[in-house]
Amino acid sequence: MKLFIASDIHGSAYYAGLIKEKFEQEKADILLLLGDIYNHGPRNPFPKDYAPMRVAEILNSLADKLIVVKGNCDSEVDQMISDFTFVNQALVEVDGIKVFATHGHIHNIDAMPAFKGDVMVYGHFHQGFIVDKNGIVVANPSSASLPKEGQPHGYLIVEGNAISLKELDTDKTIITEEIK
Repeated sequence: MKLFIASDIHGSAYYAGLIKEKFEQEKADILLLLGDIYNHGPRNPFPKDYAPMRVAEILNSLADKLIVVKGNCDSEVDQMISDFTFVNQALVEVDGIKVFATHGHIHNIDAMPAFKGDVMVYGHFHQGFIVDKNGIVVANPSSASLPKEGQPHGYLIVEGNAISLKELDTDKTIITEEIK
């Protein structure tokens, strides 16, 4: 099974479309979104091609392949335009690897949850990385639409016993780490 992970679309129809395109190119089985889907948030600029209803159309076309974690900019009313539900967190198993997914505003590398898994993924901070913390792989895909501090627009792939951080705008792999 192949897991595609993205976060922080913030209402960008352009980047929602690019996520769908890359998801299909990667031939992934599940698209895991880590929150902040439609709204740009009060501290963020409007992203490229800001059109939340168009984002809903794009994602609704993938509803049967989606797991969507609720972010701090997502509200209950967002589910009214969605053919999928938002969950507070998720535990996804990929070929025996347990991946804990959260948005990041509560649990993150500095506030680890009490769980027994192999990987923790979260968004929120708009900065991509993959690190090992006490035997748990912790990763952030960056923001699909509004990366910070010169980071690329990114996504993660979990397949086999590896996790990769990739650029959304290109086919470049930034880093790949083994999951033990």
